[in-house]
Amino acid sequence: MNDTPNDSATQDGYLTGQLLIAMPQMGDPRFTRSVIYICAHKADGAMGLVVNHHIDSVSFPDLLKQLKIETESRRDDIRVMLGGPLETERGFVLHSAEYERESTLKVGDDVALTATLEILRDMAQDTGPRKSLLALGYAGWGPGQLDSEIQSNGWLVAPADESLLFGDDIGGKWDGALSRLGISPALLSGDAGHA
Repeated sequence: MNDTPNDSATQDGYLTGQLLIAMPQMGDPRFTRSVIYICAHKADGAMGLVVNHHIDSVSFPDLLKQLKIETESRRDDIRVMLGGPLETERGFVLHSAEYERESTLKVGDDVALTATLEILRDMAQDTGPRKSLLALGYAGWGPGQLDSEIQSNGWLVAPADESLLFGDDIGGKWDGALSRLGISPALLSGDAGHA
């Protein structure tokens, strides 16, 4: 992945394939210090996955058991993330684009999204994507809502890269995303306003 916004984000004003970084004054506590990958952004709204909020109470083997997915492997190295506050019983896998099935949504050249039991089975058997992030739930915005939140200084926008999306340092993703923009978290103010 490169460090420049993808063509669709720069040419049409939409943020598909970009990261949202929650500002300190974010009014919604569900998104405090969140980093969200935007999977789809069009005139009718946006959908994304929080990539830095781990769910401690659910393990990948537990999830496989709940979904009655029988497999020899019980990988416990796959962490389950809270993808957002909407439909938290629904699972999504954000992954490297070399893995593709009929139901896979290509987000960009290097990233795709799949929401089927088949990908979970493949991940458990080490035949899934090279890089992946499993999330329960998603974040969504209605028409114009995300643009309004960005204009109100609720979010910063940054290019995505593989280490931020799929890296193991879950707790460091917010700081890492800010540093990609050349911003120190210590310099951000919790006070709303415009310069």
